[in-house]
Amino acid sequence: MASAVTPPAAGKARTRKDGTAVPLDEADKRLLDLMQGRFPLDPRPYAAVAREAGVTEAEVLARVRRLLDERIIRQVTPIYDTRAFGYGSMLVAAKVDPEHPWRAAKIVNSHPGVSHNYLRNHDFNMWFTIAVEENSRLGLDGTLDLLQQLTDAESIRQLPTLKLFKIRMDLQMAGDTQSLASRVEAVEPAPTEKALFDERDIAVVQATQGDLPVVPEPYAPAAARLGMPVEELLDHMGTMRDRGLLRRVAAILFHRRAGFSANGMGVWQVPEERIAEIGPRMAAFRGISHCYQRPTYPDWPYQIFTMAHGRSKEECDAILDAVEAEVGCVQARSTLYSSTEFKKIRLLYFTDDFRRWEQQHA
Repeated sequence: MASAVTPPAAGKARTRKDGTAVPLDEADKRLLDLMQGRFPLDPRPYAAVAREAGVTEAEVLARVRRLLDERIIRQVTPIYDTRAFGYGSMLVAAKVDPEHPWRAAKIVNSHPGVSHNYLRNHDFNMWFTIAVEENSRLGLDGTLDLLQQLTDAESIRQLPTLKLFKIRMDLQMAGDTQSLASRVEAVEPAPTEKALFDERDIAVVQATQGDLPVVPEPYAPAAARLGMPVEELLDHMGTMRDRGLLRRVAAILFHRRAGFSANGMGVWQVPEERIAEIGPRMAAFRGISHCYQRPTYPDWPYQIFTMAHGRSKEECDAILDAVEAEVGCVQARSTLYSSTEFKKIRLLYFTDDFRRWEQQHA
């Protein structure tokens, strides 16, 4: 095994609010596995889930409502592709005051394009993803320059996606460490370019994004707003999925309350000429939700980023150890663990929020 680089400490770790795992029975776990994988584009999707789970539609609806109330499920929602709609986006690493990270976090979180923001155990202690609209006056560079000024960040590193090997955030509720640390199937690198879309696609996004209601026909209210039959809306969403605009519809979980108390960002330095081969092999592991190639810097030599989610730090380490054993040519590896979740949301597209933020801050 390559010697892992031990990251420096980044201030006091903080406890996540509502972070205690909630006990789940086997039926809950089965339901969550089904709904994370792909919630059907069906007029009665809960009935379709119920058939697969071997229970009634009424039981599925009751369980989902309870899991939402207990903050196991964050939301059931369409997941649209940021880059396919022309938004500029990237991962950003920042060095902020380790004694007062919440001050910087509140400023960063105020931007409507910041979907994820974490405190991690490294000198680069704040890690966030940000997106800006295609017609942004500031653009990504200008927005990050402004955020660095507002937060007094010592340094910022831009880490855009050079190649996307995998992005699929679903936690295997019924699996064990061995299953998470196993290869499942090869994953083809995903496109990262803007796709073709029109005003009707935008209208569908605006009508369907956010929380779907937990009712027998959850797509019906959006179809009514659009003035079209439900079947027509679902057919159109199916074409959006085929064109790469819609990744899937799924249940998004509160990781820690669902029992996955650790997430480790494994970063890897590997031979440059083998990145295209190694990336898909890393992405094939069940416990790896995200896998990217990103740029390097003199103080950041890692080209491949992987996210491992586990019920403990030890389980994340086991997943990443299995990945390293499979690849076999790692020059350096480090794992950054999050101690605080500052923000985690699904972006809302084609709203006035981006324009208002720029008017207020720029």
